[in-house]
Amino acid sequence: MTFSDTGIQPLGMGCWPIGGAMYAGDASLGYSHADDGEAIRTIHAALDHGISLFDTAAAYGAGHSERLLAQALKHRPEAVVVTKIGIAVDEDTRQLTFGDTDPARVLPAIDDCLRRLERGCIDLVLLHDNKLPVAAAEPIFEEMEKARLAGKIKGFGWSTDFSDSVAAVATRPGFEAVEHAMNVFVDAPRVQQVVQAHKLAALIRSPLAMGMLTGKYEAGTTLQSGDIRAGSNLVIDYFKDAQPNPYFLEKLDAVRALLTTDGRSLVQGAIGWLWAKDSANIPIPGARTVAQIEGIAGALAFGALPSGVMTEIDGLIGHDLTVPEQEL
Repeated sequence: MTFSDTGIQPLGMGCWPIGGAMYAGDASLGYSHADDGEAIRTIHAALDHGISLFDTAAAYGAGHSERLLAQALKHRPEAVVVTKIGIAVDEDTRQLTFGDTDPARVLPAIDDCLRRLERGCIDLVLLHDNKLPVAAAEPIFEEMEKARLAGKIKGFGWSTDFSDSVAAVATRPGFEAVEHAMNVFVDAPRVQQVVQAHKLAALIRSPLAMGMLTGKYEAGTTLQSGDIRAGSNLVIDYFKDAQPNPYFLEKLDAVRALLTTDGRSLVQGAIGWLWAKDSANIPIPGARTVAQIEGIAGALAFGALPSGVMTEIDGLIGHDLTVPEQEL
């Protein structure tokens, strides 16, 4: 498929986990066990296994994820980079300040991303404020369009789970992509419908439900303090009290055999579920080790799950498509 005028596989690497520590006040919003050396090896392994799209944000590690990408992607012109702005960062204290949506901050924020990424142009910049009102978002996109015309970015989009928001801005010049949450547990048909109608790129975040769909977490597993999943600020409670939520463990057990159809791993099945929903979906599972990204890349050999398997999975999960859309 083509993304940002570049041929890519329909799979990316999410770079939130490699960013390491970041905070909003005392609350940890990063992942534990981040290791810079392993992160760079993981990025190289992704490229070696056909994954060339990397999704990051100014917020991830308060700029640290972008700097790691810059180091790893030197002399790798095939790499496509997506980043996000709209959350102010203090690179020294690794503090994040939400609500940084003044249009006057857009061009300086993009310049900061260019500096950290050590790039002359960024393939795609997303607004990193999920539920910002459209009236407040439109001036931000106007500034992003100025950056596009100046050659600083190739295109822009929105990281949002709200279909009405996407529909309101989808026809703007330069608006090319939406990043939204979706996985076996949480379907997103309304935003998918809008994305497809406007022929936008669909970057799928949280495709593995923050790790729940990897199968490595069992009842009684306790996450390390400092990991965002051990806190109380998750939008969807895949984890509760620093442990896997029994509700989602039960859902996973119900579809485990179906996800592993034809020898797939759970990870590969979860990615195949997204491709079966739409072959143009680009899942961006997070990874921080070589072993993780190699397992993720293995999904490319299997492709989408068969339609009959999809019907069984969706019947067992029982998605409630009548509930109002929410930040995911």
